[in-house]
Amino acid sequence: MPPKGPAAKDKDIAPVEEDVIQAVILAESFNKRFKPLTIDRPRCLLPICNAPLLDWTLESLALAGVQEIFVVCRSHPDLVKAAIKESKWSKPGSGLKIVPIVTAKQTFTSGDALRDIYTHGIITNDFVLVTGDLVSNVRIDEVVRVHKERRKGDRDAIMTMVVKESGVVHRTRSKGESAVFVVDPETDQLLHYEPVTGYPPTKIARIPREVLNEHPECEIRYDLIDCSIDICSVEVPSLFQDNFDYGHIRRDFVHGVLTSDLLMKNIYTYVAKGAYAARVQDTKSYDAISRDILSRWTFPLVPDNNHPSSHAYEHRRGNKYFPQDNTVILSRTCTVGTNTLIGSHSQIFDNAVVSSSVIGRRCKVLPRAKITNSYIFDGTTIEADCVITNSIIGSMVHVKEGTVVEKGCLIADEVVVGPKGLLKEFERVSKKVEKPSTASGTDDEDEDSELEDVDEEQLEKLRGDLGTDSNAFVWPPRTSNPEDEETDEIENSNNQRLMRLGDDAPDLHVSDAESISTSCASSPLESDVEDNVDESLSSASSDASVSTPVTSSKGISKEELEFKVEVTQSLERAFEEGHSVDNAAVELKTLRMASNVPLTRVREAIIAALVDQIRVVSPEEGPAKQKAEVEKVVERWGELINKIGGVDGVETISTLQNHCATTDTQLFGQVLVAFYQSDIIDEDDLKNWQQLPVSKTGQDDAADNHRKFWVIGSRILQQLVDQESEEESEDEDDE
Repeated sequence: MPPKGPAAKDKDIAPVEEDVIQAVILAESFNKRFKPLTIDRPRCLLPICNAPLLDWTLESLALAGVQEIFVVCRSHPDLVKAAIKESKWSKPGSGLKIVPIVTAKQTFTSGDALRDIYTHGIITNDFVLVTGDLVSNVRIDEVVRVHKERRKGDRDAIMTMVVKESGVVHRTRSKGESAVFVVDPETDQLLHYEPVTGYPPTKIARIPREVLNEHPECEIRYDLIDCSIDICSVEVPSLFQDNFDYGHIRRDFVHGVLTSDLLMKNIYTYVAKGAYAARVQDTKSYDAISRDILSRWTFPLVPDNNHPSSHAYEHRRGNKYFPQDNTVILSRTCTVGTNTLIGSHSQIFDNAVVSSSVIGRRCKVLPRAKITNSYIFDGTTIEADCVITNSIIGSMVHVKEGTVVEKGCLIADEVVVGPKGLLKEFERVSKKVEKPSTASGTDDEDEDSELEDVDEEQLEKLRGDLGTDSNAFVWPPRTSNPEDEETDEIENSNNQRLMRLGDDAPDLHVSDAESISTSCASSPLESDVEDNVDESLSSASSDASVSTPVTSSKGISKEELEFKVEVTQSLERAFEEGHSVDNAAVELKTLRMASNVPLTRVREAIIAALVDQIRVVSPEEGPAKQKAEVEKVVERWGELINKIGGVDGVETISTLQNHCATTDTQLFGQVLVAFYQSDIIDEDDLKNWQQLPVSKTGQDDAADNHRKFWVIGSRILQQLVDQESEEESEDEDDE
């Protein structure tokens, strides 16, 4: 055989180019949940912790090794393009190629955007699909690898959805929009997807009988949060192009693919463990994700490390963040509380209080102003004696002396309010009445304000109590006609209350894991038939192994009593045999899924078992010995409380209080301190617990103990506040 020529030799050793990881960012929100903050800019450019949402999304993708990103936008395209150009990821040497794609004005849904992507012909490989309001530290490159490996054995696998486990009370879990997932536990294939609205409450999750017939073992799960991160095959945009009924990616596309007898395509799930991912899809999630960033749940994406806008912050005790350039001016008599970020060149004057809030750059907080659980954008001035609670204030706003902004308010850019103005709960304010735009490149038809039909005579009525110097108007409350067929069920006004900052909606009976039962339907025609859960499942498949929530009733049900016995036995085994916390958590989760009980019952059982596990020492042994006994148990097993999913520090304290009060256990204060020192609860949890009326009053015969423990908890909280003030004073003296 003759030797190979040079050309052949070169061909043999030519390197194989790796596939470029592409991503598509849907920067358009397609709803009005942040109006009027989004009158003059798209949601993806709203700041969160002083960086635009789009920058957080780009940071998340860059962290995962994505190399080419297409940003799909419709409204305010010039602003989006400018933001991309100014981003650090557009600089030479960043390793990212970012291309803005401006869609037509007729793009009203995510499906329309993906059809536009198809017509551009830019997708050449499997790609990552995310929204422009994502904050995540998930290693998406690993999900891409799993997706590609799966496609080698299943060419019909067109999508992998990233989800994460959580309890029903997790603060990043939307009460207004969630879903029931039916998953094959062996392959992670998604067998059925059932959207759930908070209001009107969803009572029945209907699962096709054929799903249970074809899959004897499946999991029916309501404990998964959709991260809105999808790994899609190259043919996904073409499926949208072929089916113009696909508007919403989840409710239309995913549900449609899984119920279609013609497409024969498969969708899988990927459970991201130990990672963070959440969408800023409404004002309530904006608040929740901001808190998570400040509390460092998003590490390494935190203000003092990998800040998307390249701001340099210093992290101090209590999760306080200050610019490293020392451009912030703080009065010696001002108070900066925990979980607070102050932007550069801002000033906090005498006796002003800022707590659990984010202050933008170049802001001024004048004497005696009080800002709590709020978000102030760049260039805003808060004058003396103002009180702002649980609200979002836009850029270049001027809140004049003595103005009160109650919870849930949204104030648009460049608004002037006051002096002595009053914004009542959940009011929205802008400086002008938005009119339909006739100029090209600005707002689009579906973005028209709710105010566009208000005549001039009504404008003065809309001023409300904003103050004599105000240039603003109060928007009418959101309303929706339940008989209007064009009203999206997710966007109806009552359901939107569940996604609104500061609104607990106590008057609404909403969907939750305790109120959703399951029903089987053999065909769409039978979807209105509400069968008994047990009868339906047994008629579908006698061997089916499923996890189905049950309808709750007042008191403790038989299932919950049985669960209490089982979980107590499980914990006793864990204590006696020295199981790891992770293994104990897995066993408890399994018991919960099998018994269909709410997460609260699991937390109650764990805390009761922990307290009962603590040895009560004799008076002769002294308090130091008792403290050591408490710390020994909490350090060994305390982490289990938050390992079961759904971290809720306030509920943890309330549960501890209830158990100690009803069992007359005198260890409440010592266990509470141990929980704080072990980071099971934080100072904000104590504050929120202290403010709950039931924490002070208690119930029935244990009311006296409840009041006693409330006093103990309040003293502990005051000691923490005093200690923090002393440390700040020492830091200032050192400077």
